[in-house]
Amino acid sequence: MPGPLHGYRIVDLTSMVSGPSATMLLADQGADVIKVENPDGGDHTRAAANRRGGFSASFLNNNRNKRSIVLDLKAPAGVEALKRLIAGADVFIQNFRSGVIDRMGFGETEVRALAPDIIYVSISGFGEQGPFAQKPVYDPLIQALSGLASIQGGSDQERPRLVRTIVPDKLTGVVAAQAITAALLARERTGQGQHVRLSMLDAVVAFLWGSDMGSQTFVGDELPQQEAASFIDLIYETADDYISVAVQTDREWTALTRALDRPEWLEDPRFATPALRHKHINERLAMTQEVLRTRSATEWLDRLTAAGVPCAPVLTRSRMIEHPQVVANGVVVETEHPGAGRLRQARPAARFSATPTNVSRGAPALGEHTDEILAEIGTKEGIEA
Repeated sequence: MPGPLHGYRIVDLTSMVSGPSATMLLADQGADVIKVENPDGGDHTRAAANRRGGFSASFLNNNRNKRSIVLDLKAPAGVEALKRLIAGADVFIQNFRSGVIDRMGFGETEVRALAPDIIYVSISGFGEQGPFAQKPVYDPLIQALSGLASIQGGSDQERPRLVRTIVPDKLTGVVAAQAITAALLARERTGQGQHVRLSMLDAVVAFLWGSDMGSQTFVGDELPQQEAASFIDLIYETADDYISVAVQTDREWTALTRALDRPEWLEDPRFATPALRHKHINERLAMTQEVLRTRSATEWLDRLTAAGVPCAPVLTRSRMIEHPQVVANGVVVETEHPGAGRLRQARPAARFSATPTNVSRGAPALGEHTDEILAEIGTKEGIEA
């Protein structure tokens, strides 16, 4: 059986990470994603470092299961070919800076004239309105403006810190993919297409609110600053390695005291309730760290697991891919790419019992499918002229 989105065609004008990661998720689930690229190098990530066989790892990891067509959208033939593609598509997605796509002649009005029920998707950095709408954007800027860097710092009074992975870009991709699927489902029920608008700023602020914006939730009773939780990470040193240990409930706290041979902690009034344990978090974590330094990581993980305490080893990238849990779930797969050779990547995260996903093709070479796609829409000549 093909993937759950088999039969849907997506015309993808996005580049970098947020848009391509969204369309790759949909491609993994069976959609026919046609990546429209310019003849002057295509997607910017094609030129990124860490390359083999002419392909960068960044491009490979955000563009598998897609087809690439090269179109010069400054030439009439390229414009005409894109119009034909749009006429047979279910989704049109772009992540140009606000106003650019309209100047190119492919704003919503023009696209909907070609495909009245199409799902039109616009991904932006800061949004389409406001003083930052025209500003160039990269992931660190969104981390800064959204409050994520301040949250990562631990307190409004501490130095803000960046999360060391591009959370805004990748989170926006996941949110966009879900929104596109929802819009397609709505169209199945109503017969109407719609415009899906999403900014990286929107995605991150919504993401943060569920766990990190409690201080701003009660209107009229806002806290002047987010109370610092703790400046001690839940990453502990043992005699030979690092582990993570996290306890929330009374049962888990009791189990931890037993595993650490510290029953007297149960009598300490500072730790009598979850609220008090949170209030005295720095003292509690420091005491836990002192004990954990006395044995090896393996010994502690065995003891903690036996006691029912949530725990895990802290793994490097290379150790993660070999860990028995990752192997048992088949999280990482290897495939052959015609240009880049044997690749290791994460499989699609969601698994479907009736319509399984698969990696049917690696990320395409620039314009690899141009002739194939042009033949499908009935035009072959003069496209790049």
